[in-house]
Amino acid sequence: MLGIEDVSVAFVWVATVLSALGCVIYGAVMWNRGGGERE
Repeated sequence: MLGIEDVSVAFVWVATVLSALGCVIYGAVMWNRGGGERE
């Protein structure tokens, strides 16, 4: 699978991809939430 021979490396690779997707989803959800007025 993608040249990954060790299970632990594959797990970390999947965790990294899922973390990046989680950040994108979180950013999309929070994009237009007002954080208060800034002066």
